[in-house]
Amino acid sequence: ERSQSSFLQPPLVYRPPSPVNVTVTHLKANSATVSWDVPEGDVIIGYAISQQRQDGQMQRFIREVNTTNRACVLWDLAEDADYIIQVQSIGLHGESQASKRVHFRTLKETDRLPSNSSNQGDITVEGLDKERQLQTGEIVIIVTVLLMWAAVIALFCRQYDIIKDNDSNNNKEKTKPSSEHSTPERPTGGLLRSKKKSLSVNIIEV
Repeated sequence: ERSQSSFLQPPLVYRPPSPVNVTVTHLKANSATVSWDVPEGDVIIGYAISQQRQDGQMQRFIREVNTTNRACVLWDLAEDADYIIQVQSIGLHGESQASKRVHFRTLKETDRLPSNSSNQGDITVEGLDKERQLQTGEIVIIVTVLLMWAAVIALFCRQYDIIKDNDSNNNKEKTKPSSEHSTPERPTGGLLRSKKKSLSVNIIEV
């Protein structure tokens, strides 16, 4: 009888244990990061996250398999809103039961400013002072660069004038010896011509 009753009972489906230490970090106005731990000894191939806004306006179910990640980034969250999440482990033979409900609240856009300062007016004044310092520093850099360029251009023009003067002097010196050399060529040419004429005369006499 026992064997028949055990045979008639449906087989037990093995479900992995639920994730533990579910925490929410990196809270921002429109995103947050969910992380968790999985008990050792179980083969986990994925996870499933149930995300629900506390006022019931939005609900989302995220499921991913073939991964060993133990964290997930939640995007497109509403600013300054309350959310409830639960995480499930996905094993080889099924999914675990949902973890404990975790509540968190997104930040406001204005909460990105540092909260250590007690007076926001001081922050704005310090920011303006830094911007003014940056502007004056940029102006000084621009002026120094312009002065350097002016000095380079002036030096280049001066060097160009010196080179131009040297070239003109060299041209004058080259023209003088050419004229001197050209003058003695005339008598030589005349001598050659005279010699040729004399030779022709001698040939006629013979």
